[in-house]
Amino acid sequence: MDFRGRHVVVTGGTGALGTAMVAALLERGASCHIPLYVSDDADRFPYRSHERVRLYASVDLSDQTQTDSFYSGVGPLWASIHLAGGFAAKNLKDSAKENLMAQLDTNLVSCFLCCRAALAAFGPDGGRIVNVAARPALEPRTGAGMTAYTIAKSGVAALTAALAEEVARDGVLVNAVAPSIMDTPANRKAMPKADHALWPKVEEVAATILFLASPENAVTRGAIVPVYGRS
Repeated sequence: MDFRGRHVVVTGGTGALGTAMVAALLERGASCHIPLYVSDDADRFPYRSHERVRLYASVDLSDQTQTDSFYSGVGPLWASIHLAGGFAAKNLKDSAKENLMAQLDTNLVSCFLCCRAALAAFGPDGGRIVNVAARPALEPRTGAGMTAYTIAKSGVAALTAALAEEVARDGVLVNAVAPSIMDTPANRKAMPKADHALWPKVEEVAATILFLASPENAVTRGAIVPVYGRS
């Protein structure tokens, strides 16, 4: 998969999955543009000084003006990969409207605004969009105890399928992955007794996203691809 000369946005690019994603893209020649919500994230990012990485400080992707401004500075865009999001587990009876709105802003609104801005930044040959849903978006019963999160990620899945149909004739292919619990340091710390060997590795999830975002993907659109590993 050849990304030489291609510009790629990776939201959430300094996280565990994002770091694996950026590594795979750089290995194949891409130039990566990474918006930061918390500027301190750059300090621990291993590719912060790479010649084909550009970090953008203090970008709130749930704000339309900030998102549009960020994308307008990227240049001719080939792919937009939306890893930014957030998780919160809370029973519905203990939740308030603010908990739902926080999950919607973090996961769905940010994805919607990034998709919208990416479409304006693509060149005449189209491009690729890859979103991140979650297992509860495909299997809502597994979202018990995290209803607000499940609603938001289900919205990402629906957005992906609808937008894929809307822009296919423009040469833009839109897909999503739906991970189960990924093997990250934070998840291991939160669930120390789980069988971590069964969880999908971030490098494995990144490999699936890489193909969906690549020029070699010429036909797949509207897919919500399960990336569950053996879990």
